Amino acid sequence: MLSLLACAMALCGQDRPNILFIMSDDHAFQAISAYGSAINKTPHIDRIAREGVRLDRCMVTNSICTPSRAAILTGQYSHINGVPVFNRMDPARQTVAKLLQAGGYHTGMIGKWHLGSDPQGFNFWRILPGQGLYHNPVFYDTREAVKHQGYCTDLITDFAIEFLDKRPSDKPFFLMCHHKAPHRNWQPRADKAEKWKNVEVPLPATFDDDYSTRGDAAREATMRVDRDLTPTDLKEKPPEGLTPAQRKRWNYQRYMRDYLACVESVDDSVGRLLGHLDAKGLAGNTLVIYTSDQGFYLGDHGWYDKRFMYEESLRTPLVARWPGKIPAGSSSEAMVLNIDHAPSFLTAAGLPVPADMQGKSALGVMAGKPPADWRTSMYYRYYDYPGAHKVQPHFGIRTATHKLIHFPKINQWELFDLKADPRELNNIAAAPAQAETLAKLKAELARLKADAKDDDRFADKLPPGGVDGPMKPGPRAPR
Repeated sequence: MLSLLACAMALCGQDRPNILFIMSDDHAFQAISAYGSAINKTPHIDRIAREGVRLDRCMVTNSICTPSRAAILTGQYSHINGVPVFNRMDPARQTVAKLLQAGGYHTGMIGKWHLGSDPQGFNFWRILPGQGLYHNPVFYDTREAVKHQGYCTDLITDFAIEFLDKRPSDKPFFLMCHHKAPHRNWQPRADKAEKWKNVEVPLPATFDDDYSTRGDAAREATMRVDRDLTPTDLKEKPPEGLTPAQRKRWNYQRYMRDYLACVESVDDSVGRLLGHLDAKGLAGNTLVIYTSDQGFYLGDHGWYDKRFMYEESLRTPLVARWPGKIPAGSSSEAMVLNIDHAPSFLTAAGLPVPADMQGKSALGVMAGKPPADWRTSMYYRYYDYPGAHKVQPHFGIRTATHKLIHFPKINQWELFDLKADPRELNNIAAAPAQAETLAKLKAELARLKADAKDDDRFADKLPPGGVDGPMKPGPRAPR
């Protein structure tokens, strides 16, 4: 703790920074040019990386929307904060917003909330009900629900800029700007859809993965591009006479064109926010973070969606800029988790990190000076079954070189050598030559599970869901 506070003091200096946390929904690192995307350009997100740091191993502890949001706010794993699936977060729970507000920050939350209960710890909030709509969406706040004309990504940006303009000038601000995009069913703004309608998007290397070395979980999952995208997802009928392989590729192009068009609007939004900070003289003392609530499959392994612990779902983009504190144009392969966000915000603000937060401040990592005892392995657990996509519950660990996954309900193991097999196509759990490695990783998995205080409390009985209802809590009639 002392080393973290010392790092905070060195980073912060005398003035506490503003904190702008921009998060999209389901934005894969493969669709960000700062991460080497072969399918699109994101110049404004890239600007944050160019003027700050790109984290190459930012990972989530449970790759699904609601649990990830709860983990970010609480700094805790799902089994501790009580939000393992799409269930309501207890509004009495301690969050980073409450702590920053109590510590003198003017706090705001705008966009997708998706936690069932109303936001707490915010001086101002304006959120979508459930998933919300892409076009002419309803937003609600403490007083009322209002249907706004326009495109959701643009409206969220408008509201964020309004928050910045109306904030009290004598307090630092903490703003969570949460985009709905590019969440399913990927409805782009008309001009972006037109721009992308004839683009031929390259196929990922694992597009035709046949899951031949893996167990039942990969084959059971219902999130395949070839068979599970719905007419609502695709929005038009495919041409007649396509072979199965041709139909799979046609589905992929329809999916990806809409997805990438939605991403482009998010990138435009980031540009508007960065430009506003510049225009108002706020950029120099504002910590800006861009991330997503988890990764996403962009045809990788033949899938869309997330959930599995494979790399495209586990990893999420994270770029951060804080002039003079984070070296420009830097990168890091240190393992940063979404439970690290809350401690990082508090440390940047010069506030203590509560002992019950399980994450660690990542400011030292961002500054190129990770603590000597920084993690070299991480723990993951997914619960939502059968859920929307029949992804088997599983837990596991990732190290710098290996990934071990256990599917307890079907008692199957998967082991991947990430150096020899970075695309995770060859499960070597049963290979006799890997017996020693498997035993060591199982021991490390047991250690991390115990360290996270995971007592399997949600292994057999999950809390009731319901955050996708019309508006929570209680009805509010749009006007």
